[in-house]
Amino acid sequence: MHENLRSRTIPALLKDAGYRTGILGKLHVEPESSFPWDLRDTDNASTRRVRTVAPRAADFIRAAGSQPFFLMVNYSDPHAFRDESKPGGWYFPPDVDGIPEKPIPPGPATLFDFQQVDSPAQRERTANYLNAVARLDTGVGLLMKALEDSGQAGNTVVLFCGDHGPPFARGKTTVYESGLRIPFLLRWPGVTSPGVASKRFVSTVDILPTILDAAGLEAPQPLHGASLRAAIQGRRWRDYLAAEFHFHGARPFYPRRAIRDSRYKLIHNLLAGRARPSTGIDGDFAFQISRESRYERTPIRRAFDTFADPPEFELYDLASDPIEFDNLAGKPEFSAVRKRLAQALVKWRRETSDPFLDRAFTEKMLREGAPSIRGTGEAR
Repeated sequence: MHENLRSRTIPALLKDAGYRTGILGKLHVEPESSFPWDLRDTDNASTRRVRTVAPRAADFIRAAGSQPFFLMVNYSDPHAFRDESKPGGWYFPPDVDGIPEKPIPPGPATLFDFQQVDSPAQRERTANYLNAVARLDTGVGLLMKALEDSGQAGNTVVLFCGDHGPPFARGKTTVYESGLRIPFLLRWPGVTSPGVASKRFVSTVDILPTILDAAGLEAPQPLHGASLRAAIQGRRWRDYLAAEFHFHGARPFYPRRAIRDSRYKLIHNLLAGRARPSTGIDGDFAFQISRESRYERTPIRRAFDTFADPPEFELYDLASDPIEFDNLAGKPEFSAVRKRLAQALVKWRRETSDPFLDRAFTEKMLREGAPSIRGTGEAR
């Protein structure tokens, strides 16, 4: 984390405001000293045993007494297990400690529409990913019951979100919708209503301003996001949603930018023709399956060809093509849409001080990588 931001993390700001702070599970940002936790239980593997998480959370809430608290709970599921004995070195167990009680069996219905490749191994992998999601759901239910039992549910904001799409090719580490669309649920007593869904464009950059709003605190500096209170109450909100990707580990370095409106999505691959992204993630073999002869001259093969060696720009009509198989960027009838989105993307990049607007900086990163984040995950 950039040094000037280390005193402005969510737990640091809330700690200064008198909150008891805690974390259960993975902390994926360094240095850890940037996060002043009163409770620091960062054993990532233990949160896969979801029955053990809620009691620890209950102990933390009980220890807070009348003090306001902030608790971050990071479940391991639905991340894959690292196991070199498995194909690809990763796998999803169908159950852990008997959860889920009735695992979903492999079958054609478990395959992802954004891939559309099929094999017995892929059916098993996708089914067990869904079982990991079911295990997470059970854990969240137990956690919510612990909050209710504590008597603090009526004055506690609960925000649930993921950090990226499924760890499958064309998902995690991409800026396709399958990589960017994550669960994002908010329970804010007195502000939200049960069962209400919104199509407003929200982002993880909105988490900090939302928490500060709920706590009645001022932002320490101008922020790119906004409190979700405005979106919930129907006030003016953003018309475009932008996203970026740089690294998963230090290599391969393949920076991407994306922006979408209510219908169209533009992707800018900043190093198209000069570098290529990784075609695998966490042991997924979908790309290799797409090379089989049965997929020749099919939309599936074309989509994976684009995935493996993207052009500079990709444009998709999400209304007719939500899985982003048909790149419209080169079609004259969509030139006005492409131009409008490209202008909006440049505007966003300037507003957020994107260092990759500087060609010299991009070249330096391409040559040298990023030693300070090598091996620790996505940059910036």
